[in-house]
Amino acid sequence: MDEHPGVLFRPGPAGRRAALATGPDVWEVISVLRSADDTGAEAVRATATHMNLSERSVRVALRYYAAFTEEIDGILRRNIEQSDAAEAEWIREQALLG
Repeated sequence: MDEHPGVLFRPGPAGRRAALATGPDVWEVISVLRSADDTGAEAVRATATHMNLSERSVRVALRYYAAFTEEIDGILRRNIEQSDAAEAEWIREQALLG
């Protein structure tokens, strides 16, 4: 935490996760940042606006992500896998209701 001021760790069912001290988890910020239509400073600005964060907070999350890319990418990957599995289950249920 000394190397990344503004980031703390929260416990959860899947283990601890990096989060902004005054906001969402780092993975959430990175997910929104990646989905931005803009790039560079504009993407940071758009993410800050969308999430009601300061641009500084978005940059804090981005710096953490740069240092721990595999950790955050793993969380993002698991979220996508879980979402895909839930959607597939829903589709199977709907087919049974037919």
